[in-house]
Amino acid sequence: MEFPTIPYAAPVIPDDDRIAFARAIFEEMDTRRSVREFSDRAVPREMIDYAIAAASTAPSGAHMQPWTFVVVSDPDVKRKIRIAAEEEERTNYEGGRLPPHWREDLAPLGTDSNKPFLETVPWIVVVFEQRYGTRPDGDKQHHYYVKESVGIACGMFINALHRMGLSTLTHTPSPMLFLKKLLGRPDNERPFILFPIGYAADDCVVPDLTRKPLSDVAVTVDKSDLELD
Repeated sequence: MEFPTIPYAAPVIPDDDRIAFARAIFEEMDTRRSVREFSDRAVPREMIDYAIAAASTAPSGAHMQPWTFVVVSDPDVKRKIRIAAEEEERTNYEGGRLPPHWREDLAPLGTDSNKPFLETVPWIVVVFEQRYGTRPDGDKQHHYYVKESVGIACGMFINALHRMGLSTLTHTPSPMLFLKKLLGRPDNERPFILFPIGYAADDCVVPDLTRKPLSDVAVTVDKSDLELD
């Protein structure tokens, strides 16, 4: 059965403003940084809910929306997440689970197994990918392009948080299956990304990074560049 259809009209940007509008979007997003130094300042739950709702507007395979955003504010649960995450990260950093080249590439960022921000932030949101779903009759519902769909939703979540003035970090304390057990998630879900969320600390500093220029990440191709039959 097909979805019913409704009229659609894209947002209208006046021709004279299009380039300036596009530039402003880039400049706003170019200020986004991953943060590891957070304030304990309260963040209203409604802000988190709106960010999740914005993320859930993401496209997904066959419109299955195969994601679950698990929201945590309880201090005891945050403490348990920190303890388990740091245990995994110690194995990664000090126990040799990460290969030498990986540790070398991470070294300039100054990251290590200590994750105190997991208790400082007012909110932790763990995004789970749903490998499959359940139909109303109880039968298994196949999901499609799950990782791609959840990845897009997570990107839109980061965008929404940034536009709200909040900071976050894409934390993936691999392996992350402890989150599934700790948060009581069902068999069809697997942890995808853990987001600590809050306001950046007043004395927050971040690495002075530069991003690749457009010329390094965008390529224009026309038919003269291709071998076409």
